[in-house]
Amino acid sequence: MTLRKIIHIDMDAFYASVEQRDHPEYRGKPIAVGGSPEGRGGVVATASYEARKFGVRSAMPSKRALQLCPQIVFVYPRFDVYRDVSRHVRSIFQRYTDLIEPLSLDEAYLDVTLDKRNIGSAIAIARQIKQAIRDELGLTASAGVSINKFVAKIASDMQKPDGLTFIAPSQVETFMENLPVEKFFGVGKVTADKMQRMGLFKGADLKKLSENDLVQHFGKAGRFYFRIVRGQDDRAVQPHRETKSVGAEDTFPHDLTTLAEMNPELDKLAVKVASRLEKHQLKGRTVTLKVKYSDFRQITRNHSAIHPISDMETIAGAAKQLLAKTEPEEEGAKIRLLGITVSNFNDERPDTPQLSLF
Repeated sequence: MTLRKIIHIDMDAFYASVEQRDHPEYRGKPIAVGGSPEGRGGVVATASYEARKFGVRSAMPSKRALQLCPQIVFVYPRFDVYRDVSRHVRSIFQRYTDLIEPLSLDEAYLDVTLDKRNIGSAIAIARQIKQAIRDELGLTASAGVSINKFVAKIASDMQKPDGLTFIAPSQVETFMENLPVEKFFGVGKVTADKMQRMGLFKGADLKKLSENDLVQHFGKAGRFYFRIVRGQDDRAVQPHRETKSVGAEDTFPHDLTTLAEMNPELDKLAVKVASRLEKHQLKGRTVTLKVKYSDFRQITRNHSAIHPISDMETIAGAAKQLLAKTEPEEEGAKIRLLGITVSNFNDERPDTPQLSLF
């Protein structure tokens, strides 16, 4: 069986790097694209590496970013410029393959198993792409190269910025065995904490459990963990992938029983959703709330607005209204998970293909 050659390209601090490229006065300074200089609202879309040294991260409320780094410079985003740069990046990708799956404006998977230029080496192609991005756009990107999407994505984050990491077929299983569980793509803080409480710290620890054990402890995600820790990921690169919804959810270490506990969690989720919508340049009309109780009962409620929305305050407000209608403080109600999803994007950009993010 022919092994795939997958490259994951991730632009380094994309929005911030574009701003520092175009505005010399920002170079070498901690900047945040998005948010508010007064810390009154909004979220950080991207932080420069200078700001990241202070702990500033994407999806962070601007108030928190200002606390961590009082000298931070907030920059108003120029999404038209970022889209133009992203289209140029995609044109570079297309010199080598048409199998391109954009994840957002600043990252994508490429399948170069059969590349257009008959180069044959995914490593050589990744180097050429990185050099073209530097020469033509004055920016840097990091690349991960391996036999599947999961490993390539993790690899691209290993030597940032401007890195290139190759995980050879013979190294994949050992790589996954040595990978800390919190580094597994898709494993959030709560799941990582649960794994560590179970004595599962690395992939090798997960590998000791049967598939049934993993499903029992982690639900259907357990099947994925069972395969991926063995280096098995058969997902194909999907060139015409379409985003139909953007969301976030969180499982809590203890059950929530009061609105005073639940509403701040909805605020946190709304910050994440707003940041992801901003990153994808999407607005939606429908907000959906997901509630899972300690007895595994699950409900969803949704509300559709007249106009498309994407800001944190409106999303959080809609979610809180939906939550209140579920009578969350009724006797005996214990909430284990909350989630917020925004969908129904079609009315916002009727003249644009829905997920041409490049």
